[in-house]
Amino acid sequence: MTDPLTPLLDLPGVADTVDRARVACEELRWHEAYRRRWREVRAEAGLRATRASCEIEGVRVPLSLVRSLATEGGNAPVVVGALRATALVERWMPALGDRGAVALPPLGQLLTQLHVAATGGWLPDASVGRLRSTEQPGDLRGLGPAVVGDELAARVELLGRTLQDSAAPALVVAAVVHGELLTLRPFAAANGIVARAVARLLLTTRGLDPTGSLVTEPAWAAALNPYLGAAAGFATGSADGVAAWVRASGAAVSSGAAEARVIADGVLAGSLP
Repeated sequence: MTDPLTPLLDLPGVADTVDRARVACEELRWHEAYRRRWREVRAEAGLRATRASCEIEGVRVPLSLVRSLATEGGNAPVVVGALRATALVERWMPALGDRGAVALPPLGQLLTQLHVAATGGWLPDASVGRLRSTEQPGDLRGLGPAVVGDELAARVELLGRTLQDSAAPALVVAAVVHGELLTLRPFAAANGIVARAVARLLLTTRGLDPTGSLVTEPAWAAALNPYLGAAAGFATGSADGVAAWVRASGAAVSSGAAEARVIADGVLAGSLP
């Protein structure tokens, strides 16, 4: 059977992007903090990823508040929901040093569980964890109309089969799933939070980032218009649009590795709160 995603490696710049991301993650892995304190690095990375993902959604909060909400709870429903999604993703991540494939739920179940975690408590119950039927999504409207109903369900199912069947590099797989979820926006809201959480999970479970501490979200948040523009290009399905999206995803991984190194330095120095 032909791998559905490996042909993307032939698109302009994609193979080089994959190599650069791999090198950045390999170099990160040798940081001293990962010998015994990788759990602390991963946990801090999750907090920073959550804060930046919420910022992309228009909910801007300081990292100190995210830390407080993670331990004490509070009245910031979108952030608390995003934290629950982050915690769920990290439960699925293997421990650093574990070998062998990770058994994730099928994509449809994975998306449902993440959406329930992210939106339970602030989205109407009828919309929590359920694919849209006739209504358009309430977020990411700048990406244009989204498919609905049976067509949406079929596209999610196809994406799940693609994920299952592909042995393409983790960066390519995570980028395609991230981009397709932004294109489909399968739920009424919080589609971006779910898409970025899934991408983070795939980068770890597919072996690119065994530390589970890449923080790609700040790079996207710092260049929001380019992020959305690249996602819109991916949604066209054109070779140029897809290649540009994968290259942007690789750049976010390299930036995320640098952010993870800063976190690891802080863990070793004891300078994190």
